[in-house]
Amino acid sequence: MQLPEAQVAVLKTADADTDRPITELAEEADLKVETATGAALALAEEGLLSVTEREEATTTLTEEGREYVEQGLPELRLYEAALEAGADDEPVSLGQLLGEAGLDGPAVDIALANFARKGYGTVDSGEVSATADADPDADDERRALDALDAGETVEDTELLDQLESRGLIERQESTTRLVSVSDDGVTALMEGVEVAETVGQVSPELITSGEWRDVEFAEYNVEAEAEEPAHGREHILRQTANRVKDVLVGMGFKEMDGPHVDAQFWINDCLFMPQDHPARTHWDQFDLESPEEIQDLPDELVERVRSAHLEGVGEDSEGYHSPWEESVARSLDLRGHTTSLSMRHLSGFAKGDLEPPERYFSVEKVYRNDTLDPTHLLEFFQIEGWVLAEDLSARDLMGTFTEFYEQFGITDLDFKPHYNPYTEPSFELFGTHPETGEIVEVGNSGIFRAEVLEPLGVEADVMAWGLSLERLLMLMYGFEDIRDVHGTLCDLELLRDVEVVY
Repeated sequence: MQLPEAQVAVLKTADADTDRPITELAEEADLKVETATGAALALAEEGLLSVTEREEATTTLTEEGREYVEQGLPELRLYEAALEAGADDEPVSLGQLLGEAGLDGPAVDIALANFARKGYGTVDSGEVSATADADPDADDERRALDALDAGETVEDTELLDQLESRGLIERQESTTRLVSVSDDGVTALMEGVEVAETVGQVSPELITSGEWRDVEFAEYNVEAEAEEPAHGREHILRQTANRVKDVLVGMGFKEMDGPHVDAQFWINDCLFMPQDHPARTHWDQFDLESPEEIQDLPDELVERVRSAHLEGVGEDSEGYHSPWEESVARSLDLRGHTTSLSMRHLSGFAKGDLEPPERYFSVEKVYRNDTLDPTHLLEFFQIEGWVLAEDLSARDLMGTFTEFYEQFGITDLDFKPHYNPYTEPSFELFGTHPETGEIVEVGNSGIFRAEVLEPLGVEADVMAWGLSLERLLMLMYGFEDIRDVHGTLCDLELLRDVEVVY
């Protein structure tokens, strides 16, 4: 019997008594895995080989998971520090325990989120009480991480789901093809198998020399399954962002842009956010070590903003009874919202003085020190917009939202009154999730206060908003977890197949 060279190599390498992985046969036969796979499938079609498939799941620790194996889970470190400090008898200050446990940054939120969930104690008004009879050695998550680190198998799927949701493990599924020689294959080998003098691929040399006319070409099974190539394509989030831009341009808006790293002056101070506001701490923002501050700020505007904070604007405004330091205003952060772009434009700093009516928008990335969950990310896209005109009202703002969201098939918006330091009146926007029926917050909005506009030199009204691009996507397509389209948990098949609806 004559067969192509690759088929002969695979047939002679395979065993009759043992199922062997195709990768092992390929290595032994000095073939590429895909070449050996094609040969094995062709031999199986002829009944000379038996090919079976086995699904395998592998679980590995992430970098964070390995860190917790070495240092301990944050909640366990907090519990151990609490016991040492006597929190099983009397409540102890949370700040004291965080320092003793060596917890800071995101690890603090992780520790607090799991401390009570696992029954290690309670946190109330900044004080921690520890459960005396809790058993950290019996912590299922801790034991599972240790087992996986040691190369052992963990069978509890719910436990693995929990570890995966915390980003401590990665699970992957793969298909292994196992090959063995059939009875007919054994017979063929006993009778003798030779390499057929066939050509499997046309080369430039065959064509230029004319030898292609005399050679015998190998047969191809055009009905055989082939791997579908995974080509690149525009991300659904980018598609939606472009659609948002098209809609807003169609509504008469111009696009604005600006720096991702900016002074707190533009990010917060111009918005009449007091410098001791909780949202301006490192718990909510990402600040920069180098460079430490911005140099280019308009002195007159800085003085007017400072005066608004300390003294207020007009007869009915008193400002804030709290300190205001220019050094704080000059410090640099990753922007927590794109309203910093609005401040730059409304002040005339970006493009010069503006005369009403004007409409501007941006669809840009912002950064917040949030806890990752199905509706929150550390960085996401914000749809910023504002209208500068005379005699604007909340009804104008609500009408703008109604027109905008109708372009995406969303007609069930709800509006809820809200407080912002920089707008009055203010309200939040909510939509109904198409799959769960839950009410989802999609944005915040309002009319800028005099304390914002007068220092900027703006005499007309300005209505403004910040909307979430990712949550718009959730309402459009029914995603229940924002991480379905972001990061390591995203569904690649979904990203390849879903198209933005126009």
